[in-house]
Amino acid sequence: MEQQKIGAFLRQLRRERNLTQEQLAEVLGVSNRSVSRWENGATLPDLGLLVELADYYQVDLGELIRGERCDMPAAETAGLLADYSSQEKARLTRRLRWIFLAGVLAMVFYMVLDVTGLRGQTAWESAADFALGLAAGILALGVLATSPAFRRIAALKRRHLARSREPGRSAAPSRRRN
Repeated sequence: MEQQKIGAFLRQLRRERNLTQEQLAEVLGVSNRSVSRWENGATLPDLGLLVELADYYQVDLGELIRGERCDMPAAETAGLLADYSSQEKARLTRRLRWIFLAGVLAMVFYMVLDVTGLRGQTAWESAADFALGLAAGILALGVLATSPAFRRIAALKRRHLARSREPGRSAAPSRRRN
């Protein structure tokens, strides 16, 4: 799978619709920076967004994954989807490993400061507190990201974004003044 080719195809489809990156980002509920990264081949959209893009541009999902217009048998499309999904999972796993490593390093730094007695000195107190907070935050993020609750939160976010895109509705709830 060639990220550059997919990105160029996404750019071509957006331009065929005479859309700016900002307009597409608003439709999908992402940042225009994300759209730019996709089109430059730096990153790829996750599978859910890829499905939304295929639906929005009215192209086959296999065409998006291949990065070109083509007639493709369903079996080949399924194979490409499986590859895309496994690559997406591998990217997420790599990110989580780096985040976990940062948390471990922060905890080791805190423990070194604690064992050496530097944690009690005013010059190192804030650094120790920061390291402990970072380690605790990363631990909480890891628990959340690997739990089923994370999927429910993501689904809730998608429903909220879809509801906010409906005509006549705004993204933020209106407030009444008494």
